[in-house]
Formats: sequence, C-alpha cells, structure tokens
Amino acid sequence: MELEVLKIDGTPSGKKVTLEENVFAIEPNDHAVYLDVVQYLANQRHGNAKTKDRSEIAHSTKKLGRQKGGGGARHGSLKANIFVGGGRVFGPTPRFYHNKLNKKVKALARKSALTYKAQENAIIVLEPFTMDAPKTKELLAINAAIKAGDRKVLYVLPENSTNIYLSSRNLPQVNVISVDEINTYAIMNANTLVLVDGVQDILAERNMR
Repeated sequence: MELEVLKIDGTPSGKKVTLEENVFAIEPNDHAVYLDVVQYLANQRHGNAKTKDRSEIAHSTKKLGRQKGGGGARHGSLKANIFVGGGRVFGPTPRFYHNKLNKKVKALARKSALTYKAQENAIIVLEPFTMDAPKTKELLAINAAIKAGDRKVLYVLPENSTNIYLSSRNLPQVNVISVDEINTYAIMNANTLVLVDGVQDILAERNMR
C-alpha cells in the first residue's frame, strides 16, 4: 500500500511511502485483537476497591439487649451489616487484575489492528515536525490541515516529543504516543491513525515483534 506523505499544512510533500504487507496487509485475526484489548484494559485496573467488613468497624462490642424476651430479633453487635454504619457483607477487596499474553499473540493483534486501519483508509503519513513550545492551537491547525477529523485521532511519533504531547493533552479527541508505546487498544480506539514519516519503517523493521 502506497501513501502520499503530507506536510503539516496539508499539501503533498512529493514523497510517497510504501506500507509493508507483513505489517499492514495481513489476514486479520479478530480473536487475537480481542485478547490483547481485554488484557490491556485489565492491566489498567488498580484493583484498590475496598470496603470494611464487620471485623473492621469501630463500634462497641456491647450486646444491644437481652437474648430473649425483647420482642424482636436477637442482636449481638452494632457491627452487623443490617445496622447503619455496620460492616458490608461480601464487599470488594483489593485484587490483582493483571494477566499475561504470549508475545506472538500480541504481535498478531497489533498487525491485525494496523491492517484494519489500512483497509479503512484511515492512515495518514505526515512529514516529521517539531514544536518550539506547547501550543494546542497549532496542533489543532495541523489536525485540520491534514483532514484527520475531529474524533479520536492518534498521532504516532518516532520518538517522544514533550511539546507535541503537551499540545495534545488538552484535546480529549487527540492522543499522541511514540512508536514504542503503540498498542492494539490505542490503534483500534482511534478513528484516524497519523504516522509521522519514519514510524512505518520502524514497525516494518521490528515486524511488530
């Protein structure tokens, strides 16, 4: 697949790049994509949810009333769950959500995701650019010039750029990552994939391993 490299003003640079078939034109594997996305989302969870059970509630242990003859149910502690301020029954406790996935499955999933974007003609190749200072308005102008759309645009840079990242941080529909951070979820979650020229070569060289 051959694409025109665009300048930041949206005009063609005169250069064309070829996307490697072993990365951008494979037979997609939906199940691999599913497994990788599930693993990614699970690994984002901290698992810190916690409620107190009756053994952790700070209440007096004094028996509320006599065992019999009170005319009501028997109660032995204000820590019981039926009382306001009592412990919770079967509440959440801290747990570990992380799980592992084979490297080959993850590689297949990423290549499948990139293939889907190529099939949808949702990939734009942009010539390398820099920003002297974080300027959200400047990044918005670039986004409009290259017609990347205003919904879920993912910029993939050859290396980290603090100014470009900070320029995008205030834009909820624009995400900026480096090629080292690329993952299946980020690719599938984006409507448009903007690859800064050079990223496609890095992906091809690594073969997404």
